[in-house]
Amino acid sequence: MKRKEYILNGIKLIFLSIVFVLYIFPFFIVLINSFKERKDILLNPMMIPNKLNLSNYVDAYTKMDYLHAFANSLIITVFSVALITLLSSMTAYIFVRRKWKFNQFMFFFMVASMIIPFQGIMIPLVKIYGSIGMMDNKWSLIYMYIGFGASLAVFMYHGFIKSIPVELEEAATIDGCSQLQTFFKIVFPLLKPTTVTIAILDILWIWNDFLLPYLVLISPDQRTLPLSVFYFYGTYTIEYGPAMAALMIATIPVIVVYLIMQKQIIKGVLQGSIK
Repeated sequence: MKRKEYILNGIKLIFLSIVFVLYIFPFFIVLINSFKERKDILLNPMMIPNKLNLSNYVDAYTKMDYLHAFANSLIITVFSVALITLLSSMTAYIFVRRKWKFNQFMFFFMVASMIIPFQGIMIPLVKIYGSIGMMDNKWSLIYMYIGFGASLAVFMYHGFIKSIPVELEEAATIDGCSQLQTFFKIVFPLLKPTTVTIAILDILWIWNDFLLPYLVLISPDQRTLPLSVFYFYGTYTIEYGPAMAALMIATIPVIVVYLIMQKQIIKGVLQGSIK
């Protein structure tokens, strides 16, 4: 039996190692090419550079106006995620605790909206918002992210809130809490696993999103990091070295956040999946 377990564990280890290599290989290619000149990349993109050429990083940092683009991405992501979690949790709470037919209709309507692909509504969306002067504005983009992200968040919160005993809220009401105080002092802290899960999914989605910012944000001073990276790809030429360097410095904030909060992220995902 022990020999059989060793063999199975060895097979699992080999399989997971292969998956890891396949997963990390594109990142490795981008990393090594970010230190090479364009001619070296075209000659042999798989070759490890003989020396580390940091000029690509300096060029990328300057051309993409990194700090400004980073600030735009940070503002959009933080406000979008914060508002999605806050508004969606409050909406799901009302849907669960108020057994109105209108609430049931709205809940199923929001769940049904998740099957509509963004590509099917993006042209009417841009046309309508453009006609009322809401384009080229990061706050309009935040508003759109709230609309697109609320349905999934409400669905996840709805299932979790149903498992919270009503007696806890009744006890808080007896102690003199208003409904708003009951939600923020009793219910919302219990939603932490779901909140962490939703925040992780939305941070990855909004920070890395390209299509919606590309449609909404036009001015260079409004660009997010993915948009700033995209503009290294011109009509007739591609600056491969600076583009690779731009990709690397655009992913650094996400990697740093994950390394700092990996325990909380894994714990939140596991608890959210169990619930």
